[in-house]
Amino acid sequence: MSTGIALAGPGDADSVLDLMARYHTDAGLPHDDTHRATVVGPLLDGSPLGAVWLIGPKSSPLGYVMVTFGWSMGHGGMVGWLEECYIRPSVRGRGIGTEVLHAVAVNLGRAGMQAMHAILPRGAEDEAARFCAKAGFRALPGVRMMTDPL
Repeated sequence: MSTGIALAGPGDADSVLDLMARYHTDAGLPHDDTHRATVVGPLLDGSPLGAVWLIGPKSSPLGYVMVTFGWSMGHGGMVGWLEECYIRPSVRGRGIGTEVLHAVAVNLGRAGMQAMHAILPRGAEDEAARFCAKAGFRALPGVRMMTDPL
């Protein structure tokens, strides 16, 4: 199987925002249209802090992947955070998400990224962990993440 992925840009905002709304509704996330547009707009405009890829045909995408970038002393350079990965329910279970996530990670690795992190949503840890493991993610021993919301 070979699923096409393409970096999303300003002209893809409607498709990305529609897919994000579907994902947030399905996942029970509280984000509204204003929040989504505020967050994804800079990434679609080419911000160096992250990127969004559309999956499948541009006219009717099957889903999207959003990765943001940071810097890590421990990993020795640039790292990515898998923010969101959404595949339309009608095409899930075919390996599309795993294939796409792996392709994104490989390409970012070639561009110098040292590691990609995923935060697993509470209540769906097992399912999300299986999905991430298929794409090459693994748990780091002795690591527990904490956040200070500013």
